[in-house]
Amino acid sequence: MPDSPREFLANWTASRGNLRNFLEQQAFAPLGEEHQRAAGEASAAAAVEQLFGIDLDSFSSGVDSVQGSFESAGSRSLTQPDPDIPQDLGAAAFFDVDNTLVQGSSLVSFALGLARRRYFSLSEILPIAWKQLKFRVSGSENTEDVAAGRVQALEFVKGRSVAEMVALCEEIVDQSMAEKAYPGTKQLAQMHLDAGQQVWLVTATPVQLAQILAQRFGFTGALGTVAEVEDGRFTGRLVGDILHGPGKMHAVAALATLENLDLERCTAYSDSANDVPMLSMVGTPVAINPDSTLRDIAEEKGWLIRDYRSVRKAVRTYGIPALVTALFSYGGWRIAHRR
Repeated sequence: MPDSPREFLANWTASRGNLRNFLEQQAFAPLGEEHQRAAGEASAAAAVEQLFGIDLDSFSSGVDSVQGSFESAGSRSLTQPDPDIPQDLGAAAFFDVDNTLVQGSSLVSFALGLARRRYFSLSEILPIAWKQLKFRVSGSENTEDVAAGRVQALEFVKGRSVAEMVALCEEIVDQSMAEKAYPGTKQLAQMHLDAGQQVWLVTATPVQLAQILAQRFGFTGALGTVAEVEDGRFTGRLVGDILHGPGKMHAVAALATLENLDLERCTAYSDSANDVPMLSMVGTPVAINPDSTLRDIAEEKGWLIRDYRSVRKAVRTYGIPALVTALFSYGGWRIAHRR
């Protein structure tokens, strides 16, 4: 694999002429040619700003995330497309994980799974359980909780082998996470696969966990938060930054350039207002099980909304008083029939 984002970018064939011009002719001038290099970087910055609305440093951070994800997977994609389905190479779908594909927080579910295997003490797991409860009840991400989760996760994996963590991820996904997937969201993903399009998970979850989820569901691949590895063990440092909020947008921009995707023909799915940057960069943004802020934004912008949370959906449709009445009526019916 390349040693740096610049070397990685040097091998790309971008789908737009102005970015291709930068990549192939200007950005990688010899180090001694400072003026030419400066001109190349200015050209790149303009191209990236025009294409994705982000600066060159952010784009490079996205490149780090994509490169790290590919290195973790050992290839660009985790699964091979169905040879009987004509491939639509210019389009893809990007799915958030937490409360979009899987109910609750995948990272917290992972931590709880580790606790059951005695990797954490009770005092360490209680704050994690509280964050999971908040997330399950509110359906809304808390940025401070995400940052705290990053610190805890990095501290936990430091010094551990990648092979050990991958094996643990596989056990936890199969035993407690795969069953939490929303059937409706899985059907949407399958719709894209049946149309010959790539399907990617884009998540703050550690990339190893995200890639196992993607493999289990037959998706193309996963972009996740990448922890640095040396000699087969985690160092406790990140490669790039946590894939949360704007970080997802940066990673999708890098992936779209690498895979020659036309973002106007792509679709993105999320439950959180934190992912508005990613949702805004594609032709078809979809709010799945949205938090209240994202629902307001989606309604204002005319984005599609899909809600697969049966209880919350019923509350919004019928109102709490009607549901309470129905529950008491059902309870009375059960009591009457027991007599």
